[in-house]
Amino acid sequence: MLNNMKLTTVIITLNEEENIERCLASVKDFSDEIVVIDSLSTDKTEEICSKFEVRFVKQKWMGYSAQKNLGNSLASNDWIFSIDADEEVSKELKNSILELKNKEISDDNVFIVNRLTNYCGKWIRHCGWYPDSRIRLWNRKKGSWKGDIHEVIDFQGETKETTLKGDLLHYSYKNIEDHIRIANKYTSLIAQERFKKGKKSSFVKMYLSPPFAFIRDFIFKGGFLEGKRGFAICRINAFSTYLKYLKLWELEIESKK
Repeated sequence: MLNNMKLTTVIITLNEEENIERCLASVKDFSDEIVVIDSLSTDKTEEICSKFEVRFVKQKWMGYSAQKNLGNSLASNDWIFSIDADEEVSKELKNSILELKNKEISDDNVFIVNRLTNYCGKWIRHCGWYPDSRIRLWNRKKGSWKGDIHEVIDFQGETKETTLKGDLLHYSYKNIEDHIRIANKYTSLIAQERFKKGKKSSFVKMYLSPPFAFIRDFIFKGGFLEGKRGFAICRINAFSTYLKYLKLWELEIESKK
């Protein structure tokens, strides 16, 4: 079915007072509705959201996919634009979406955006971090989120993918401490997910995968072109590879006690 796109932007939040205003300001011009699913923030996230026309829903944390699917289910429109609170729609991407809304679009179309990450004040285009293409605009009748971490959209039936012009700007790493904190969080989640699936750690994976990861990202994916930041990114990413297997091994040991 062809239709003119009425669009709901869905955002999940938890203590995002540093980011949410920038995010909301970047989506308000093309959003017919904005739904924020907040995991009981204790900072000024709700206060900042009240400055915008936002449907603000408080929901105890259920997991990434569950939170986002709740937002999708509460949307007044079938077309969903998903954005994280620490992201911002660039001017070019905003114009791409505005142009799209004036066209007749069939339900089986899905739209990919390229994500560009800011690391310690610099935009990173190497290390395997760009274009970091992700589907972020689609019709909810065709798919929903699945997965506990690095969640993806599970589509029913065939889809037609189109990459939109412009970048989704990602402000996740203000400093090295942020990178290490996030790496520690996600390696724990990845290890737990793999353990639940019955996967095992090994000496080869634990000790040989990290240097291969560093060589891949720093040499073959051009990390060296980013200077000291590129070296830091590749070193921490390699160490994260080691950590996820180490934490998986730890879970295996704990399960045998």
